[in-house]
Amino acid sequence: MRMILAVLVIAGVIFYFFTQSNNSKAAKENIEKGKIFLAENAKREGVIQTLSGLQYEVLAKSENTEHPKSNSKVTVHYHGTLLDGSVFDSSVERDQTIAFPLNQVIKGWTEGVQLMTIGDKFRFYIPSQLAYGNRTSGKIVGGSVLIFDVELFEIN
Repeated sequence: MRMILAVLVIAGVIFYFFTQSNNSKAAKENIEKGKIFLAENAKREGVIQTLSGLQYEVLAKSENTEHPKSNSKVTVHYHGTLLDGSVFDSSVERDQTIAFPLNQVIKGWTEGVQLMTIGDKFRFYIPSQLAYGNRTSGKIVGGSVLIFDVELFEIN
């Protein structure tokens, strides 16, 4: 019994390190792809880049003037894709808005949504360092640039 347990532990450790190695390699590749994409994207008309590296474009602008703060709770619709266009999450596809505190999401969201007012719709291009970094999260492989279309409905 001990021998079987030892073999299972060793196999688990080997699997863990193999997976981590592959994730690290994929993250490095994604970071390079992301740098190239963001450098080209920054040249497009209408794309604005902040000091942190977040890029955004205004898809629809309202007449409102109140911006959320980093600790505000907001209600939004969003559609998130990777550089290859694959959707990893979308409240739009679920047809259900979502409310959350801005200080409990990735840095790119916290920064970007504060630029918006109720009724605005922006597209965010979030570099990996403002998203999940080198960590893999669900369909998002480490090092990925995330693209979000976000519409702000309410500042709670």
